[in-house]
Amino acid sequence: MKIYITAILKAIPAQRAEVLALLHQMVQESRKEAACLQYDLHEVTSDENQFIFYEIWENQAGLDAHNQQPYIQEFGRVAGEQLQEAPQIYLMEKIA
Repeated sequence: MKIYITAILKAIPAQRAEVLALLHQMVQESRKEAACLQYDLHEVTSDENQFIFYEIWENQAGLDAHNQQPYIQEFGRVAGEQLQEAPQIYLMEKIA
């Protein structure tokens, strides 16, 4: 069963460039994963420090493997210092 995710992140303004560089790296690397069907990064037009990921994963096993990747683990380590708050992550089911 496919896994759909929306993740909302808000960078500390002084850390925006560093966060954005990490997010771009996550996009590049995630799209290489076999279970990754879609991995898009968006910037909120009214707030340049807020970013939204929209992801589709082939299945839970693929998402679990993604979450263990070194670049995801690294982002988790620095996120507390570079984000205004913990990321909001929504796992969804497509219903229509």
